[in-house]
Amino acid sequence: MTELYVGHGVKITLNFELRLESGEVVDSTFNKAPGSFEFGDGTLPAGFEELMRGMGVGERKVFEVKPEHGFGMVNPQNVQTFRRDDFAHLDSLEPGMVMSFADAAKAELPGVIAKVSEDEVVVDFNHPLAGHQLAFEVEIIALSEVGAEESHGH
Repeated sequence: MTELYVGHGVKITLNFELRLESGEVVDSTFNKAPGSFEFGDGTLPAGFEELMRGMGVGERKVFEVKPEHGFGMVNPQNVQTFRRDDFAHLDSLEPGMVMSFADAAKAELPGVIAKVSEDEVVVDFNHPLAGHQLAFEVEIIALSEVGAEESHGH
């Protein structure tokens, strides 16, 4: 039985915690069920996966993740202004509300209401964690080869 390490073709079961520079916890599995995903399946941004590459079961590390390796920098082009009338069907519209919009390809895109005035609504489509330096704490609980459980006949 070879030792497995985090990398391609590996299913990873882990606990993780994501914290802002302020120490505020954005997301954590340490107090609930661990997460599990396949390396490279898009569950985590590639920058986070690369940090974990080579870790083994039982290892626990904290990584500092710069915005460009996490959720990107804030892009001013992702802030758009709509007509207030476009939101007439809503009873209330408050800054900070997250709404779902359809992009050109009809995919859902979350946007945060940034500003509301009498005739305009400004919506920020940047990821809420864009522009933030993050602390990413990881504890590897289990690793298994992807497809290992199906490949008995080889």
